[in-house]
Order: sequence, then structure tokens, then C-alpha cells
Amino acid sequence: MAVITGQGRVSVAGQDKGNGSLRPAARDFLRPLPAFSGGQSGSHRVMVTRTAQTANATSSAPRVPRRNPSWTCVRSLRRMAYPALLTLIALAVSVALGSLFNLRITLTDSSTPAGVYRLVAGAPTRRGALVAACLPETIAREGLTRGYLRPGDCPAGAEPVAKLIGALPGDAVKVEPEGVAVNGVNFRYSQVAAHDSAGRPLAPVPFGPRGVSSGEVWLFGFNDLRSWDSRYFGPVPLAAIRGGLQPIVTW
Repeated sequence: MAVITGQGRVSVAGQDKGNGSLRPAARDFLRPLPAFSGGQSGSHRVMVTRTAQTANATSSAPRVPRRNPSWTCVRSLRRMAYPALLTLIALAVSVALGSLFNLRITLTDSSTPAGVYRLVAGAPTRRGALVAACLPETIAREGLTRGYLRPGDCPAGAEPVAKLIGALPGDAVKVEPEGVAVNGVNFRYSQVAAHDSAGRPLAPVPFGPRGVSSGEVWLFGFNDLRSWDSRYFGPVPLAAIRGGLQPIVTW
């Protein structure tokens, strides 16, 4: 309240000078208040009001449930285990179906497109036919050691190779660094590589012409320069052919 003294001066009483405002009191809660200059009742009243509002807001806020760290870890492990379990089931089913229906999954396209093939026993042996054959034990062991072959059920414990028949008994084969020729016909993309994909030296068969002996075949995969085939291990026994491979799904 304002009081006029006898000397004509105006004196303000009953008010905290540091808390004065020309705006309605309600607006003071919408703007930062200035620092209080004293500890009078006015400032105390405002502080209590704001503290009460803060407490009400805190009590009315929804509580967020705290997560159990151990349960979160279990859920994460479970999410990772499901895909692994499904993969194992798919592999088991593939192996079972492969054994039941003589299926073979070929992941390399060195001979023909990669895909799923069915092994057909007693298929006719002809040039250009895709066959599955077991390599001689000495050659198969080298393939296993170098990682060219995976373990399988051939006599040396290796998988059969999937290659194209390039030459039959009575044919003339000529192997040179620039390529392979059968009966005078040169094959494209049949060059001989000096090293494999790991940089290790590859030893080809002796260069020059030769005839295919009775009971032997030459197997090739000219889609890949580094296809491990008869350019490097020579002919294989005709009896080592297990059968022809017929495509079911290729990619």
C-alpha cells in the first residue's frame, strides 16, 4: 500500500521489493522469476506454491516399470536362438531330403549354374553331360587338404565332384597354357591357371596332345579359370562316375 508522508514523499510498505510485479500473479508461474533479495513472507509463499505444484506433477506422472536386466538378457538370447534353431532344422531337412531323393546342392557354377540337382544313376555317359564322380584317393586327399573339396562319402572321405564330361575313350585331348582342345576343337575360357584363389601354385598335367585310354574320362568346368578339374589332375576312371545330375532349381 502507498502512504503519503507529510513531506510529500511516497513510501511503499508491506511489500518485498524484489518480488514486485505489474502483471497478474497467475502469469508469474509462466515466466522465470527474478532472484529474491530477501527472505520475507512474499517470496516464501511463492516458493511453497511452486514446490507444491512440482510435487503434484510428480505424483500424477505415470510410473514407468523398471526392467529386470536378467530378463532382458534372457529375451535377447532367445531372439538369437530362434534363427539358429530354424537354420539347423532347415539343414537337417535338406540333408534328409537329399539322402531320400538323391539330391545334391551345388554352390559353384564352374561347370553349370549353381542350384539343386538330382543324382540319376545309370544316366548315359556322353560328352557335355554333367556328372557326379569320385576322384582317385590321392587326388581327393589333395583336394581336401587344399580346401577344394568338402568331406563326403567317396572312398577317400571326400565329396564327389560335379563336372562336365569333356573327353571319352578314344578321343584326343590337347592341354596347353592357352587352353584345352578335344579332337581338334578348342574350348573357350579353358586356359590353365598358374595359381589358385589363395595364391598357391597349381600344377597342370604335362602340356601336349594325348589320347584318352579305355575306361577313362576327362572332366572339366570351364566356367571358372580356377576350376579344379582334369586340366590339373588328369583323367579319372569311368567307373568313378556315380551318375548324371539333373537340375531341379538353379540360380
